[in-house]
Amino acid sequence: MERGAIVAEVRKAFGERITEVDEAALEPFVRCEASTWPDLARFLKERCGLDMLVCLSGIDRGKGVGLEAVYNLERCDASRVGIAVKIRVPYEAAVIPSVETVWRTADWHEREAWDLLGIRFEGHHNLVRILCAEDWEGHPLRKDYKSPDRYHGIKNNVV
Repeated sequence: MERGAIVAEVRKAFGERITEVDEAALEPFVRCEASTWPDLARFLKERCGLDMLVCLSGIDRGKGVGLEAVYNLERCDASRVGIAVKIRVPYEAAVIPSVETVWRTADWHEREAWDLLGIRFEGHHNLVRILCAEDWEGHPLRKDYKSPDRYHGIKNNVV
Protein backbone atom coordinates (compact mmCIF):
# COMPACT_ATOMS: atom_id res chain seq x y z
CA MET A 1 0.00 0.00 0.00
CA GLU A 2 1.49 3.32 -1.08
CA ARG A 3 1.30 6.59 0.85
CA GLY A 4 -1.65 7.92 -1.13
CA ALA A 5 -3.57 4.69 -0.60
CA ILE A 6 -2.91 4.84 3.15
CA VAL A 7 -4.27 8.39 3.32
CA ALA A 8 -7.30 7.39 1.23
CA GLU A 9 -8.02 4.42 3.52
CA VAL A 10 -7.72 6.65 6.60
CA ARG A 11 -10.09 9.23 5.11
CA LYS A 12 -12.58 6.52 4.16
CA ALA A 13 -12.51 4.85 7.58
CA PHE A 14 -12.43 7.96 9.77
CA GLY A 15 -14.18 10.63 7.69
CA GLU A 16 -14.64 13.88 9.59
CA ARG A 17 -12.61 12.55 12.52
CA ILE A 18 -9.60 13.43 10.35
CA THR A 19 -9.41 17.21 10.68
CA GLU A 20 -6.60 17.93 8.19
CA VAL A 21 -4.65 16.15 5.46
CA ASP A 22 -1.58 17.36 3.61
CA GLU A 23 -0.31 14.91 1.01
CA ALA A 24 2.00 17.52 -0.55
CA ALA A 25 4.11 18.01 2.59
CA LEU A 26 7.66 16.67 2.70
CA GLU A 27 6.22 13.93 4.90
CA PRO A 28 2.49 13.66 4.21
CA PHE A 29 0.39 13.86 7.34
CA VAL A 30 -3.08 13.53 8.74
CA ARG A 31 -4.33 15.41 11.79
CA CYS A 32 -6.86 14.13 14.30
CA GLU A 33 -8.21 14.95 17.73
CA ALA A 34 -6.65 13.18 20.70
CA SER A 35 -9.82 11.14 21.26
CA THR A 36 -9.52 9.62 17.75
CA TRP A 37 -5.87 8.67 18.15
CA PRO A 38 -6.14 5.18 19.74
CA ASP A 39 -8.51 3.91 17.02
CA LEU A 40 -6.46 5.53 14.26
CA ALA A 41 -3.21 4.11 15.66
CA ARG A 42 -4.57 0.54 15.67
CA PHE A 43 -6.00 1.03 12.16
CA LEU A 44 -2.65 2.30 10.83
CA LYS A 45 -0.77 -0.64 12.29
CA GLU A 46 -3.24 -3.45 11.64
CA ARG A 47 -4.87 -2.38 8.38
CA CYS A 48 -2.18 -0.25 6.75
CA GLY A 49 0.90 -2.14 7.95
CA LEU A 50 2.62 0.82 9.61
CA ASP A 51 4.37 -1.36 12.15
CA MET A 52 7.08 1.03 13.34
CA LEU A 53 6.82 4.25 15.34
CA VAL A 54 9.99 5.92 14.11
CA CYS A 55 9.70 9.10 16.15
CA LEU A 56 7.35 11.10 18.31
CA SER A 57 8.18 14.81 18.34
CA GLY A 58 6.65 17.16 20.86
CA ILE A 59 6.31 20.79 19.77
CA ASP A 60 5.26 23.94 21.61
CA ARG A 61 3.35 25.90 18.95
CA GLY A 62 2.97 28.95 21.20
CA LYS A 63 0.21 30.79 23.02
CA GLY A 64 -3.21 30.42 21.46
CA VAL A 65 -2.15 27.28 19.59
CA GLY A 66 -0.90 24.81 22.20
CA LEU A 67 1.26 21.72 22.19
CA GLU A 68 1.52 19.21 19.38
CA ALA A 69 2.66 15.61 19.09
CA VAL A 70 3.86 14.42 15.68
CA TYR A 71 4.05 10.66 15.22
CA ASN A 72 6.22 9.47 12.31
CA LEU A 73 5.12 5.99 11.28
CA GLU A 74 6.62 3.58 8.73
CA ARG A 75 6.32 0.09 7.37
CA CYS A 76 9.35 -2.09 8.17
CA ASP A 77 9.76 -3.62 4.75
CA ALA A 78 11.68 -2.66 1.64
CA SER A 79 9.12 0.02 0.74
CA ARG A 80 9.63 2.04 3.98
CA VAL A 81 6.33 3.79 3.23
CA GLY A 82 5.16 6.07 5.99
CA ILE A 83 3.07 9.03 7.05
CA ALA A 84 2.89 11.33 10.03
CA VAL A 85 -0.02 11.87 12.38
CA LYS A 86 -0.35 15.22 14.15
CA ILE A 87 -2.34 15.84 17.30
CA ARG A 88 -2.69 19.28 18.86
CA VAL A 89 -3.79 19.84 22.46
CA PRO A 90 -4.22 22.99 24.57
CA TYR A 91 -1.72 23.80 27.32
CA GLU A 92 -4.41 23.49 30.00
CA ALA A 93 -5.46 20.01 28.85
CA ALA A 94 -2.30 18.56 27.33
CA VAL A 95 -3.50 14.96 27.33
CA ILE A 96 -3.17 12.40 24.53
CA PRO A 97 -4.01 8.69 24.91
CA SER A 98 -0.91 6.50 25.07
CA VAL A 99 -0.19 4.16 22.17
CA GLU A 100 2.55 2.15 23.88
CA THR A 101 0.36 -0.96 23.58
CA VAL A 102 0.25 -0.45 19.79
CA TRP A 103 3.95 0.36 19.25
CA ARG A 104 6.20 -0.65 22.14
CA THR A 105 8.71 2.10 21.28
CA ALA A 106 6.08 4.69 22.25
CA ASP A 107 7.03 3.96 25.87
CA TRP A 108 10.26 5.97 25.69
CA HIS A 109 8.99 8.53 23.17
CA GLU A 110 5.97 9.41 25.31
CA ARG A 111 8.09 9.67 28.45
CA GLU A 112 10.40 12.13 26.70
CA ALA A 113 7.51 14.30 25.47
CA TRP A 114 6.03 14.25 29.00
CA ASP A 115 9.35 15.20 30.59
CA LEU A 116 10.29 18.02 28.24
CA LEU A 117 6.89 19.45 27.24
CA GLY A 118 4.37 18.20 29.78
CA ILE A 119 2.12 16.29 27.39
CA ARG A 120 0.47 13.64 29.56
CA PHE A 121 -0.07 10.31 27.80
CA GLU A 122 -3.15 8.84 29.42
CA GLY A 123 -2.89 5.12 30.10
CA HIS A 124 0.91 5.00 29.92
CA HIS A 125 2.17 2.33 32.33
CA ASN A 126 5.11 4.36 33.73
CA LEU A 127 4.93 8.03 32.77
CA VAL A 128 7.96 9.36 34.64
CA ARG A 129 10.77 11.72 33.76
CA ILE A 130 13.42 10.27 31.47
CA LEU A 131 15.89 13.14 30.92
CA CYS A 132 15.37 15.59 33.78
CA ALA A 133 15.84 14.72 37.45
CA GLU A 134 12.75 13.27 39.13
CA ASP A 135 12.32 16.39 41.28
CA TRP A 136 12.77 18.84 38.39
CA GLU A 137 10.05 21.47 38.22
CA GLY A 138 8.43 22.38 34.93
CA HIS A 139 8.98 21.23 31.38
CA PRO A 140 12.11 22.76 29.78
CA LEU A 141 11.00 22.80 26.12
CA ARG A 142 7.88 24.88 26.74
CA LYS A 143 8.27 28.39 25.38
CA ASP A 144 7.19 29.93 28.71
CA TYR A 145 9.68 27.86 30.76
CA LYS A 146 11.90 29.82 33.14
CA SER A 147 15.16 28.08 33.96
CA PRO A 148 15.85 28.07 37.73
CA ASP A 149 18.73 30.12 39.14
CA ARG A 150 19.80 27.17 41.27
CA TYR A 151 19.19 23.45 41.50
CA HIS A 152 20.01 21.74 44.80
CA GLY A 153 22.30 24.63 45.69
CA ILE A 154 24.22 24.52 42.41
CA LYS A 155 24.22 27.76 40.43
CA ASN A 156 22.77 27.49 36.96
CA ASN A 157 25.31 28.93 34.51
CA VAL A 158 22.79 28.95 31.64
CA VAL A 159 20.46 31.60 33.11
